[in-house]
Amino acid sequence: MPLQADFFLCDFFGASPKDDMATMEHPVFSLSTRPDRRILSYAHGAVTVEITPSVKGLATIHDKDILIYCVSQLIAALNAGRPVARRLELTAHDLLISCGRETSGDGYRRLRDAFERLAGTRITTNVPTGEVTTTSGFGLIESWQIVRRTRSGRMVSVSVTLSDWLYRAVLARSVLTLSAEYFSLRKPLERRIYELARKHCGQQPRWQISMAVLCAKSGSASPLRVFRKMVRDIAAADGLPDYTLDVAEGDLAVVRPRGVLEGGAARPVLPPEAHEAAREVAPGWDVHALEADWRGYWAASGRPKLRSPKRAFVAYCVKRAARKESGA
Repeated sequence: MPLQADFFLCDFFGASPKDDMATMEHPVFSLSTRPDRRILSYAHGAVTVEITPSVKGLATIHDKDILIYCVSQLIAALNAGRPVARRLELTAHDLLISCGRETSGDGYRRLRDAFERLAGTRITTNVPTGEVTTTSGFGLIESWQIVRRTRSGRMVSVSVTLSDWLYRAVLARSVLTLSAEYFSLRKPLERRIYELARKHCGQQPRWQISMAVLCAKSGSASPLRVFRKMVRDIAAADGLPDYTLDVAEGDLAVVRPRGVLEGGAARPVLPPEAHEAAREVAPGWDVHALEADWRGYWAASGRPKLRSPKRAFVAYCVKRAARKESGA
């Protein structure tokens, strides 16, 4: 049995990202980029999940970065034989850097919004964690508070208390390792499909699923015809870490691990400062949209190995901005 402490200090730098298998399997997080105040219900076999938002809206799949960071820190501690606890104290800057987020004032504001949505979103489910099956209601995090601020009011350190449901999953090691490139996926549906691929395909040579079931498991609110188009676009961009995605006859989505015989390099990872550099050379542009376009261009170019992904991305942004200026 792991040693218990009153609180756990997050201080493992470069911990491998870990995700709990229950929320990888079932649609718990909203894929919307706008406040989502729907009450979501999902049933599969004997499993039921109901997600109720707060006035701030449902927790999003980008908000989940916080939980992934916390779970990763706890698993690293368990592997090192250190005591752990449900209450974690973390440095906001370290969390932002680990999740590939900006450390600007806006980045800290979005982080606070994410804490509020995680605490306010309520889950009622009978999904087991740690071999314990109970039907219960809980928040994705039980509570959070800013422990220390700068003089300007920016959060420095934060205390987070995980739900008992999630903490049991950590103690039982009901988790899977994610690619470090997961945090560079900007489209919510890309993240969700990668999660499902990691959970269901793993290292198997192939995993297939009907579009209708994939739509339900993803938690997408889009009509099926729109969802199909989104999946085809993701397949064409070929940007999922570790896996390829194809659309096959019979209205199927097919996932395969990227084999060692495939040509080209691994998906390039951009450092957090790359977006600031992009804003300087392409003022007024949506840098995340530019990143998605650049990754599509990189994939279409044969997935070449890049010595400096940041330099290549910024050069692409310069060309896109120049073309717009010239009217090309």
